[in-house]
Amino acid sequence: MRVIRPATLGLGLACLLAGGLPASAVSAEPARPSLVWGPCSPQQTELRDAGALCTKVTVPLDHADPGGPSIEIAVSRVAATGAPGKRRGILLSNPGGPGGTGLAHTLYLRPALGRAAENYDLIGFDPRFLGESTPVTCAPASPAPAPGPTTSRRAEFDRSVRDARDTARRCREHGDNARLLPHATTRDVARDMDAIRAALGEPRLSYYGVSYGADLGAVYTQMFPRRADRIVLDSSTDPAATQYELFQRAGRPLEDGLDDWARWTARHDAVYRLGTTPAEVRARVQRLLDGAERRPVVVSGVPLTAPLVRLVLRQFVQHTEYDPALAATVRDLIDAAAGRPVEPGPDLAAMLGLLSSPDLADSMLGGALFMCGDRGWPAGGWPKDPETYWRNMERSRADQPVFGPLVNGMTAPCAFWTSTSREPATVIGNGVDVLMLQARYDNNVPYEGALALHRRLTGSRLVTADIRSHGVFGRGLDGLTPIPCADRAVVAHLRDGTLPASDTVCPRTEVVR
Repeated sequence: MRVIRPATLGLGLACLLAGGLPASAVSAEPARPSLVWGPCSPQQTELRDAGALCTKVTVPLDHADPGGPSIEIAVSRVAATGAPGKRRGILLSNPGGPGGTGLAHTLYLRPALGRAAENYDLIGFDPRFLGESTPVTCAPASPAPAPGPTTSRRAEFDRSVRDARDTARRCREHGDNARLLPHATTRDVARDMDAIRAALGEPRLSYYGVSYGADLGAVYTQMFPRRADRIVLDSSTDPAATQYELFQRAGRPLEDGLDDWARWTARHDAVYRLGTTPAEVRARVQRLLDGAERRPVVVSGVPLTAPLVRLVLRQFVQHTEYDPALAATVRDLIDAAAGRPVEPGPDLAAMLGLLSSPDLADSMLGGALFMCGDRGWPAGGWPKDPETYWRNMERSRADQPVFGPLVNGMTAPCAFWTSTSREPATVIGNGVDVLMLQARYDNNVPYEGALALHRRLTGSRLVTADIRSHGVFGRGLDGLTPIPCADRAVVAHLRDGTLPASDTVCPRTEVVR
């Protein structure tokens, strides 16, 4: 299952850096450090089995102060296997998040890349402050009291405000974080990528990024256009929107995805007993949520409040292939709410294990670092007054009754985050050759956002897949139905540098569910 990421994520060509480093710094080649390669850490079993080597690349904490404090970026390399004369260079990737670690991600893509992978050194890296790179940690959270037997909309909202405020405080006050956190930005990760390129002695880099990783790739093309080689951006967002706006814009597509699921589920009422019409199925879901707003649903000892039920629904509605899992999950939750004994299915059991983990809050820290601290992509935009979230949540119920309260709520500690970058937003607008992929019915990062980025990347070609999915390339790696047209376009671009002659819509793929 692809990891749900919080939705991450412009204009004039002259705004190459949009207020960042001076233009002269873009063409100045960083000093090439000597690297010591060795076996990857024991936990990186896939890399070790593939014969990869790992190292640490030292980069400035603040790239505007190259002589100041430094941090380390964990990097892996699987050497090109093709004929020496065919070697193209290096291929980096980012799996999204924000907050996803990527040391083994480019290697993970190798089966989908096919013969194109032979001509590249496959380079993985953990973005700054994540994974095996110099880490950022927050003070431990106090044990959260379990929800009581009854609750209310307002009580759960107030709980989310308290949790967000506490997370921001724990991160701000812990260790050396006040100095580190202002440098947790997408622009700094892009600079780190270029430092990796320079440390490897390569004139240019190729790249694949999905979700937030696509947004990161767009920033790289803007900051380092002459160093961008073959670039693939999969499932991207509107670069002019704020983070909070991107969260909100997912509401309508999520409801549309639930409508599509309800139509399928109504045709399988004999299996799931949720209704014989889409309206009946939607009504069952709504009654489940209305009840959970008064009394948490307890499954296997885990109490699920309405916000958690909405989060579970969002996890499953993003892919058409998950429709059976979503239907089975809703059936289990309805039975549990009615007091019937429930043995949750494997998909719900996995979600319960995640939601009940004592490390859940800290496991989401990586996302908060960049969502909250990154003024540069997109440009901040988190309301500071908690009541703004409450009003937006309540207002959204009229036409987004299931997901409106989730995407308009306080889902991150950003309202109370104070350690933000001083850099302005990255204004995207360049002619670098880019291959873009997007699912038309993506309800995590909606299609209109990709169209907005496509217009600003004037050298790009867009390949559209007519499916409900988050992520288009290499879906077979996750056990999902492949989109051959999109996979071929990626392989052709990375292998030969070719782009489609024009924007392309892939033939509709029959998804197995």
